[in-house]
Amino acid sequence: MTTWDARYDRAEYLFGTAPATFLETHISRIPEGSSVLAIADGEGRNSVFLAQAGHDVTAFDTSTVALQKAKDLAAQSGVAVSYHNAGIEDWDWSRQFDAVVGIFIQFATPPQRDALFENMKRAVAPNGLVLLHGYRPEQVSYGTGGPPHAENMYTDAMLEAAFAEFEILDLRSYDAVIEEGVGHSGRSALIDLIARKPSQ
Repeated sequence: MTTWDARYDRAEYLFGTAPATFLETHISRIPEGSSVLAIADGEGRNSVFLAQAGHDVTAFDTSTVALQKAKDLAAQSGVAVSYHNAGIEDWDWSRQFDAVVGIFIQFATPPQRDALFENMKRAVAPNGLVLLHGYRPEQVSYGTGGPPHAENMYTDAMLEAAFAEFEILDLRSYDAVIEEGVGHSGRSALIDLIARKPSQ
């Protein structure tokens, strides 16, 4: 059993079954009936919410335990999601989607993150959206979720540089109290990015 399988191997959902507040807040930005890719989607709370909103959702995760829980959640919710067992290193990034969603994917080390951002940009169709939600470095001292590695976190300057060729529609850093299962609980140092890929 992998580390991630062990983390998810519990009766309850590690991060709960409700979507991230960020996604609830910005779901209307994704045009109706879009094709959406949910990266490292875990137990499915965000992919299921996207499918409930009427989108054609594809999601992947490296944990088979999490994927089974995601499939169960989708079935219970009466929606269809195309789930795949894959990591960020072996996903087919040549497939393009109207929107690419990455929520709390900060297991990626800085070199992995650089490659991941480039792949995310490649996977977005022209005029499509990237929605990214995660932690700032201050999160490490809060200790309310995420890895204990400040270098894995995001800053405004980092995201502005990484998505410089995109139209940045929203970029904000803020603190908020989140309650997302036992995995994310308490005051958190958050950062959001919504960016649109140029038409050509």
